[in-house]
Amino acid sequence: MATNSTFQLFSSSSGVSGFFDSSTETPLPPPPPPVEVLSSEVSLNVKCSVEPVNLEDGLTLLKGRVSTKEVFGLPNSDLVPGVYEGGLKLWEGSLDLIKALQAEVQNGHLSFSGKRVLELGCGHGLPGIFAFLEGASAVHFQDFNAEVLQSLTIPNVNANLSEKLSPSKSKDASSDIVGELRFFAGDWSQVHQCLPHANKKEKDLSCSSGHSPHSGYDIVLMAETIYSISAQHNLYSLIKKCLSHPGGVVYMAAKKHYFGVGGGTRQFLSMVEKDGERVLLR
Repeated sequence: MATNSTFQLFSSSSGVSGFFDSSTETPLPPPPPPVEVLSSEVSLNVKCSVEPVNLEDGLTLLKGRVSTKEVFGLPNSDLVPGVYEGGLKLWEGSLDLIKALQAEVQNGHLSFSGKRVLELGCGHGLPGIFAFLEGASAVHFQDFNAEVLQSLTIPNVNANLSEKLSPSKSKDASSDIVGELRFFAGDWSQVHQCLPHANKKEKDLSCSSGHSPHSGYDIVLMAETIYSISAQHNLYSLIKKCLSHPGGVVYMAAKKHYFGVGGGTRQFLSMVEKDGERVLLR
């Protein structure tokens, strides 16, 4: 779409999602403050079982399974806006994204080797895990809820990377592998404050105003993150703060329309195109 920063769109398996009950979005409670969650802060009180997910070309990853009721005291609903944003569910878009990334790598259009990668709305973190296995030098995982990172993401990362453990057989894979894995919780409007490669000030978004060409994330991954119209502006603003200039790329898997709230790829990409040449794509 442009030479500096690019959105690469991959459609999810179905064109429409209908897991929302209402077409209106009620005011949300204040978000929790952004925070880094250490890999040592994995929840010991929540049982996380894993099972294989078979993808294309012989790739098998592990997906964790935890109880929403056990973690949040909620019934097994997809999400509660502003409280729990669905991070414990494996959304089909994340698998579609991995398949598309596989194809990009195999076709020579994408290399993760030595790259800084950020996965937004990570949940299980499977796209980020794939990026790390493909040689990314750093992968940072972000989710709205710290509880999701503690009870699901970190254990799932450890389970998937266990083959790279040293002979010590440590239970914490992230302590024994080469490369950086970090975890961050918070709302998209605030989490840039603790992301290491994000620009903290709007004036830093432009290369002409002192923006370092080496700052930012080389690749941003996200799946099923644009379902809520009210959150899309904060998501887009965060991407602009996080993406490396020049050359940063966003890989996104999402549905054309999320029934009930109006979000989707058409609405989101329309916002990007209107603003792209002015900020993101220059």
